[in-house]
Amino acid sequence: MPSLRHGIRTPSPTPSLPPWMSTPGADGRAAGESPCDAAGVHSPCSSPPGETIPGARSLLATPVAVPWFPRKMKELDRFANQVLTYGAELNADHPVSATPPRPRPAPPRLTTLSRQGFHDPVYLARRKQFADIACHYRHGQPIPRVVYTEAEVRTWGAVFVELTSLYPSHACREFNHVFPLLVDNCAFRADNIPQLEDVSCFLRDSTGFQLRPVAGLLSSRDFLAGLAFRVFHSTQYIRHGSNPLYTPEPDICHELLGHAPLFADPQFAAFSQEIGLASLGAPDEYVKKLATCYWFSVEFGLCQQGGQRRAYGAGLLSSIAELQYALTDQPQVRPFEPAKVAEQTYPISELQPVYFLADSFDDAKERMSAYAHTIPRPFSVHYNPYTQSVEVLDNQERIISMMQTVRGDMGVVCDALRKLSVRM
Repeated sequence: MPSLRHGIRTPSPTPSLPPWMSTPGADGRAAGESPCDAAGVHSPCSSPPGETIPGARSLLATPVAVPWFPRKMKELDRFANQVLTYGAELNADHPVSATPPRPRPAPPRLTTLSRQGFHDPVYLARRKQFADIACHYRHGQPIPRVVYTEAEVRTWGAVFVELTSLYPSHACREFNHVFPLLVDNCAFRADNIPQLEDVSCFLRDSTGFQLRPVAGLLSSRDFLAGLAFRVFHSTQYIRHGSNPLYTPEPDICHELLGHAPLFADPQFAAFSQEIGLASLGAPDEYVKKLATCYWFSVEFGLCQQGGQRRAYGAGLLSSIAELQYALTDQPQVRPFEPAKVAEQTYPISELQPVYFLADSFDDAKERMSAYAHTIPRPFSVHYNPYTQSVEVLDNQERIISMMQTVRGDMGVVCDALRKLSVRM
């Protein structure tokens, strides 16, 4: 199953082992040694690739082994450091002439320019600092603040100016509603790189979403599991300054300009969480399908607004060239139907030939929820925001408990409607 990190896909290791235990020597680590271990940072215990979930029963009343998944938000610590790689630019021997994992349309000469990052010792040392921050981070801690260099701020500024000139005419209305709030509350400016902690606090107050620093690429299963808890694993480093308008991997420009604004929108937050919840305990082949749905929505999704197409995918909203291209007549645009989206193939090194169009975030969420019901799991799951935990609904007692909660919520809604009708 391919790995997923904000739309990036890489070949997967053997499923029965944690990703970093699969191949020795590829990045200088010994077999069984995680990137954080290699850096002198102890990583949390690995999550079992498959275990019997207590209470999970099939129709034949026999225990069903399902892939392990976190039940509490703090359990994200168990795999947050099991990165597949720190990122392409940390490996000095990375084949820079090969296809980069993140599609960033650019002239051919950019491939040559980007090589400077692979062999720049100052940049590599800087990336190591960011990786160490992520490796030491634990649930509940504030995200460490970073003092960005003048060169890093200039790189951010070049991207910021180009993209913000396109947002009014190319981004969806929800994005354009939130972005000024980030300017006011999180210091989104051309001359300042916002801090992940400030943005995370803003998102948490808005929709309950929060950011968590990550050192590199996570597997699809681990990354999507974070979304189930409304946690978005975010990089903190920035691309090499030799070419600010190109990056072979997601960086803080992609995270904060592409992803962060819409996580403050209630409907989009619910839609993103729906994909994450659907992945918990799902078979590998369905996690792959969900990762594809993620690619064509959260990363490269389009929506219909006011009779026109607008972008809501972060891969579009953080790419100057593709944001413009996606709204032309050149690519194919199809309705967002998860069952069909999940089977769609796509390139990762060039402009997308196909995009999928959602009528609204609410409609996309309902479609994803219906698709999730087709995933063969012997249970359903529900996120409890009060305890920040996932509840497995696999027996009568738990279902009745949830029904009582829903009944209480419906009572509040009915009371509010009654009082509203009296005032009218």
